[in-house]
Amino acid sequence: MMTRIDAKFAALAEKGQKAFVSYIMGGDPDMATSLEVMKGLPAAGVDIIELGVPFTDPMADGPTIQLAGQRALEGGMTLQKTLDMAAEFRKGDDTTPIVLMGYYNPIYSRGVDRFLADAKAAGVDGLIVVDLPPEEDDELCIPAQRAGLNFIRLATPTTDDKRLPKVLQNTSGFVYYVSVTGVTGATEAQAANVGPEVARIKAATDIPVIVGFGVNTPEKAQAIASVADGTVVGSAIVSKIAAGESVEDVLAFVKTLADGAHRG
Repeated sequence: MMTRIDAKFAALAEKGQKAFVSYIMGGDPDMATSLEVMKGLPAAGVDIIELGVPFTDPMADGPTIQLAGQRALEGGMTLQKTLDMAAEFRKGDDTTPIVLMGYYNPIYSRGVDRFLADAKAAGVDGLIVVDLPPEEDDELCIPAQRAGLNFIRLATPTTDDKRLPKVLQNTSGFVYYVSVTGVTGATEAQAANVGPEVARIKAATDIPVIVGFGVNTPEKAQAIASVADGTVVGSAIVSKIAAGESVEDVLAFVKTLADGAHRG
């Protein structure tokens, strides 16, 4: 079954264009504002939306996204409200893919079967659950794919040739290559380092490879997209929201990033 993510990459390939993926934290600074930003992302050039599910112990995230999660939780954001955001977005947009990015604990607490049914009903297309390794695929990955959701796996600079086949085994939608060793927003990605790693992954799979972590300017988005199938920006966008910039200004910044990635 072709998901919205698969369809998006097919459409981009027809245009000879790279993908731009943007991350926002659900409920930051509040649900209404984050929903307004989310609704404006496609018109700003975003191809795929990563919607963060706030969690108390976000081990893969740097200070910027950690603080966004704290703000969201303090404002009363929950997994259910994050799904509600996705469902509300879907009322006006039935084509832009939504990927939930977060951690397993809230899903486990809700119950996997219930979560997958609710996510599918809300119009979610894929999951990135950073603390579930391939050894735990039976826990969520396999059930998610049976439910029609892509399960997107992270590969990193430390994913060697021995480990890579295991990482790719049940991955679908796209591979998220983490360009740096460390957490989100910690250091800048370098195309010269990323290019050979993306080529190594692409030699082992037909799935698109998208690069994230350390991409924070239009120029960087263009450079990284030029050596991959697209790029992700998160912390740089979340920083604009944290600074209290207007929704219009945040979306204008996102458009510069999207334009850069599409030039890649």
